[in-house]
Amino acid sequence: MSRSKPIRLVIVDDHEVVRIGLCAVLNLTPGMKVIGQGKRMEEAKQLCFRLNPDLVLLDIRLPDGSGVDAARSILAKCPHTRVLFLTSFADDHTVLEAILAGAHGYILKDIASQALVRAIRTVASGQALIDSRLTRQTLQWLKNVYSEPGQSKRPLLSPQEQRLLPLVAKGLTNKEIAQDLRLSEKTIKNYLANIYSKLNIGRRSQIASFYAGSFKGSSVRLPTEPH
Repeated sequence: MSRSKPIRLVIVDDHEVVRIGLCAVLNLTPGMKVIGQGKRMEEAKQLCFRLNPDLVLLDIRLPDGSGVDAARSILAKCPHTRVLFLTSFADDHTVLEAILAGAHGYILKDIASQALVRAIRTVASGQALIDSRLTRQTLQWLKNVYSEPGQSKRPLLSPQEQRLLPLVAKGLTNKEIAQDLRLSEKTIKNYLANIYSKLNIGRRSQIASFYAGSFKGSSVRLPTEPH
C-alpha cells in the first residue's frame, strides 16, 4: 500500500558530515523528507517529542549518552515513531540491547545508499529489519525469538515462561506473579532465571521491553543488498 504523504525523518548522529550526507540523499528521494537533525541524545528526544516523526535514524554512541536510552524515551512518548539504528557497532551485546529497547531496525553505516532507502521504507511500513552482516550468533538469537508464524520450530521460551512475560511487563512482583499463576515464589524465580539466560538479559525492565517491543509477532527482514 503506497503512502500519500512523505516519510518524515529525524536524523541523529554526532558526525556533521554523516548528517549532511544523509540529508542530501534522503531529501532527494521521492517520498522522504528530513524534518530535523541533531547530534546528541537529548536533541534526539526533544526533536522527536516536538516533531513526532514517522522514523528516527539513530546512532548508538552519542556525545551525551546512548542512542539506546534515547530510543526508550522516544518510544515511550512517541509510540507511532519508528526507530532505525544506523551505526558502525555490530557486537552482539549492542544489537540485542537495541532490540530489547524496542528498536524496529538495525543496519550498519557502510550500507549502500539505495539499500538504506529500502531499509527506511521497510521499517516505516511497519516491518522489522536487521542487517544481514550481523554475527551468526545475533541472527540465530533473532530467528529463535522472532520466528515466522506457522513455523514448526521449537519456541525459545517454554509456554510457562511465556506466561510470565506480560505479568513482568505489568510490573508485578515475584510474589504477585506466583499468586496469579498459583505457583511458588521459588518456581517463579527459577523461571525468571531461565528467561534471563535464554534472552541474554539481566534485568526485569529488559523483559518488559522484550515483551512490549515492536519485533514481537512481526517478521524480521534482512537487506538484500547491504554493500
